[in-house]
This record gives sequence, structure tokens and C-alpha cells, in this order.
Amino acid sequence: MLSKEDTVIGFIGTGVMGKSMAGHLLDAGYQLAVYTRTKEKAADLLEKGAVWSESPRDVAQKADVVFTIVGYPSDVKEVYLGENGLIDHAKPGSYLIDMTTSTPSLAKEIHEKAKEKGIHAIDAPVSGGDIGAREARLAVMAGGDDEAFLQVEPLLNILGTNIVYQGQAGAGQHTKMCNQIAIASNMIGVCEAIIYAEKSGLDPETVLKSISTGAAGSWSLSNLAPRIIDGNFEPGFYIKHFIKDMKIALDEAKRMDMQVPGLSLALSLYEQIAEKGEENSGTQALYKYWKQS
Repeated sequence: MLSKEDTVIGFIGTGVMGKSMAGHLLDAGYQLAVYTRTKEKAADLLEKGAVWSESPRDVAQKADVVFTIVGYPSDVKEVYLGENGLIDHAKPGSYLIDMTTSTPSLAKEIHEKAKEKGIHAIDAPVSGGDIGAREARLAVMAGGDDEAFLQVEPLLNILGTNIVYQGQAGAGQHTKMCNQIAIASNMIGVCEAIIYAEKSGLDPETVLKSISTGAAGSWSLSNLAPRIIDGNFEPGFYIKHFIKDMKIALDEAKRMDMQVPGLSLALSLYEQIAEKGEENSGTQALYKYWKQS
């Protein structure tokens, strides 16, 4: 078991979700070493006792377990496989847990290269957005060696309430693609429902009281529809990152010779709204597609 007294945790990426997640680990009593490209984003964590690191290499040399949650597969590749990356500088026997939504193939590559060095690598993307991260209610989808998963599961339980081991390396990322495919079409439905309510003269808030607990209920309807009604388009999850995820899912579907018309439509709509300057808005800003068209 990984004891609090002897375990140093590294955390790379303290953005919209990562900051809260790192904070939970710190609050649980673990020693925390953090790195992010913009040091100011880690200021609150440093004030609470986290130790600053100058690079992924610096984190790797300090930590027994390293969590990463960055933006794109290219960022994951740099953090893990770059010159100052985790794979070349992590301690033998340490655990590397990537919570970024990335490609299954990269997760497998990282796992294999880590194994060669005597390091345990786990792909563990999450779902739940800023709310789930803040309230430690994330869903965590894990892939990698089952014994390694069991060792870090207590740490994952600090971050979420639904921790599921999905299988070997890459399985976590494949599961996250299922999650994003389900959300993609659902967000179209959420936005269209609100637009329909408005155009028919209904009060959208009152409509939500009826439909959010019935068969139409979903996380997006309960958590993002109220933000749309309030005119709050701040990111719980960036549109630019959702587009990245949908493209990964579309590529994987093509490899499996699978048609995904719902996903393809959602990607098209999100790309159009991103071109209008909404790439840094939350995914609920898809609503503006109908308001601007």
C-alpha cells in the first residue's frame, strides 16, 4: 500500500479540473509536488503547502506517484516521452497516471515504454467536468495492469466516486471515447430542447423541472442547461478540448469501420461555433449555434 507518510505525489496540469483534483490530494494529507506551464495557476496550491517543480523531470525525480491532466495528446507525449519527460526520469517502481483524454494508441505506447523501465503506467481519463473535479465526484475509467490499478485505487477514490477498471492499457481511453460519443449527441438535444422551450413561449427553468427527472434526464441536462439559461458559458470543459476528443473518437471509429452519424454531426456543429470565437467557452456554448444562425 502507498502510505501518506512515505508517498510523494506529483501533479502536472492545474487547469480547470486539475487544480481541484490536486487540492483534494493535498487536503488528504499527501506531500504534493506540482508543475504546470503557467506557475500562477498553481498559486493556491503552493500557498496550501504544495512544492513547486520546474519541469516534468523535476516532478518525476521527487514523486512516487505522478498524476497528469493536460490538454492534447501532443502535450501528453511531451510530458511522458519528451527529453525532460516522465518515462526517462521517473523512479523505478513508481506509478504514472494520465487523466488526460488522449488516444488509446498513445496510452499503449506509454505503458510499454514505462514497463521497460520498471515503471507502472495507467491511463485513467475522467468525466464530470469542473463540478465533478471540485466536489470529488469524478468518474474515472482506468486501463493498465490490474495490480498497478489496485495499488493506486485508494488515491483515485480521493478524486471520484465511480472508479472502474476497464482492462489493459488503452482501455480507459476507449471507455472515455464512449463517454464523449454519448455526450456529443446529448448536447445537441439539450440545446435544441431549450431553444424549443424559448420559441414556444415556455419558461425554460420550469421546463427543466419537468424533463430533467424523467426519461430525458442526463448529467448535461441537469448541470449545463441551467448554465445556458443563466447565460453562463464559462468552461467546465473547453469546446476546443471537446473537439479534440470527438476527433479522436471519430478516428477510432473509422479504424473499426463504424459509422457514427451523431458524433459527426456534433463535431460539425462544434467546429462551426469554434470558428465564431467560442473555442475557449464551455461545451454548453453550443446553444449559441442556434442563436447566431
